[in-house]
Amino acid sequence: MLTQEVMKLPHSPAARPRLETKILYVNQFGAKGDGVQDDTDAFRNAWKIACASITKASIVIPHDKKFLVRPISFGGPCRAKVTVTISGTIIAPKDPDVWHGLNPQKWLYFHGVNHLTVRGSGIINGRGHKWWSQSCKINATNPCEHAPTAIIFHRCKKLRVRDIALINSQRTHIAFTNSFRIVVSGIKMIAPASSPNTDGLHISSSSRVNIKDSIIRTGDDCISIVGNSSIIRIKNIACGPGHGISVGSLGMGNSWAQVHDVIVDQAFLAHTKNGLRIKTWQGGRGFASQITFQNVLMENVSHPIIIDQYYCDSLTPCLNQTLAVKVANISYVSIKGTSATEESVRFACSDSFPCEKLYLEEVQLLSYTGKNTSSFCWEAQGLTSGSVDPPACFSSNGTFIGQKADSGSALQSF
Repeated sequence: MLTQEVMKLPHSPAARPRLETKILYVNQFGAKGDGVQDDTDAFRNAWKIACASITKASIVIPHDKKFLVRPISFGGPCRAKVTVTISGTIIAPKDPDVWHGLNPQKWLYFHGVNHLTVRGSGIINGRGHKWWSQSCKINATNPCEHAPTAIIFHRCKKLRVRDIALINSQRTHIAFTNSFRIVVSGIKMIAPASSPNTDGLHISSSSRVNIKDSIIRTGDDCISIVGNSSIIRIKNIACGPGHGISVGSLGMGNSWAQVHDVIVDQAFLAHTKNGLRIKTWQGGRGFASQITFQNVLMENVSHPIIIDQYYCDSLTPCLNQTLAVKVANISYVSIKGTSATEESVRFACSDSFPCEKLYLEEVQLLSYTGKNTSSFCWEAQGLTSGSVDPPACFSSNGTFIGQKADSGSALQSF
């Protein structure tokens, strides 16, 4: 009997050997890390080995070194979980001509990868100054052309990004497209207030995204959420300078878009051009619904609360159109601070598709200069609760059917 038990031991779950993580340093693949020589091939070869590994694999970018990396694609699917640990610095080429013949919208492009983690105390530097100087938003005589997003995650599932810093991206710092189950925490994104289109985080056609404990100081939206995205949780974010936190723009070019089930909880916005914004183009279709902004503190913010269904980011005037993206079930709870503009609340809604079921509770937005503030409403329907200053200007009341989330709910569904 004893012999039989001993013979079974190697086959029991507790006795199975544990597979160790394969560690791959990019310098093992020829990376110099001097900031001058091209290390792209070393990164590409390290990724091929890691992605093909049957065990967990970790690519390490060592500290105290700068790795010059040209536009590169990190493609999946991978056989096992992959971690990219950035301890050093990754820098982009300075000259936009490097992208000649390549996709000008991509620099570091991850696609089709599941169970990916990007982490570390290092820096990703887009060195975007030449790109910015060529932008039509800096000089109207320049052609309006694309510039690279520093990191794109496309068709990725169960993705984690934490503790890294991104600076001076050519355009958007990080974009998530067609991705699912994402957790972002402890990251920093920094670019000058004058840098054009340098959004911090851009979420498109993605679901179950959790962003928390991060600092975003850029030249455009700190976080932008566009169609078709849902179940977005944003918590404990410091934003500014920049354009605030935006849903949209939605419906450009008469397109259909939807964003729903979004909670922004605990945010500090300072010296931003907008605060909490929903923006849609005339002629679009779809909806923005079940969106809650709560526990937000603002300092010297222009347009702290704004819904704009007449958004027009165009060099020529936009035509008036009947169709619109429907905006409804939007809540603002415990929004306090100071406004840089007299009009601290603005609801400019569509004649054909009025904003419905808007809700204000404990909103106090005072003037940064000590003057009175005001609210503006056009085709906006809703109700209020508690102290609301400036007073709401809703055309009528409506039963609230949206969501009022407590601070703990920001982590639900993950």
